[in-house]
Amino acid sequence: MIRYQHLTREFVPGVVALQRTCFPEPFPAELLWQAAHLENHLRLFSEGQFIALDGGQVIASCTNMLISNLNWDMHLPWEVQTGGLTLSKHNPNGETLYGIDISVHPDYRGQGIGRTLYHMRYDLVRSHHLTRYGTVCRMPDFAATGMTDAGEFAAAVARGEKTDRTLTPLLKMGLHFGGIIPNYMADAESGNAGAILSWQP
Repeated sequence: MIRYQHLTREFVPGVVALQRTCFPEPFPAELLWQAAHLENHLRLFSEGQFIALDGGQVIASCTNMLISNLNWDMHLPWEVQTGGLTLSKHNPNGETLYGIDISVHPDYRGQGIGRTLYHMRYDLVRSHHLTRYGTVCRMPDFAATGMTDAGEFAAAVARGEKTDRTLTPLLKMGLHFGGIIPNYMADAESGNAGAILSWQP
């Protein structure tokens, strides 16, 4: 039976191992969560870090931080918005829950685990009386389309005219598409852009 809970230090090694499973080589190891990153997330915002367990095994993780509504509206690049992998730009007084990552073990995908973690995010927005849940997602299928404008691709996905393995499922979870951020992060598959998504209670 799958169990959901907040991340604790006991399960940090399991989240680290999950990252490599979800993002195998040649994905750069320096872009994966390490123990020091996760321990800092716990120190900054423990109630925003979730995991799913099957027995004692970590099979999914979910990382979040708080940012101000002003920062959300500025649509900043990932590194500027978050402070990098340590999430040093977490704002304890922030009004927007900013979604950083969800990782689900390949053997457990398609079972609704990601959806459950998203609803845990929405519950956190409600319980903390926040303005919104917001995130900026990759569009890994953009490059393969041959299109040259990431914004046009994202808008087509939002209209249901094209599909993207990341953006399409998120739109089905009730998230609202709000355009793109050019040069959001170094990500050739997404044209270095990110799709702006939000949910409000």
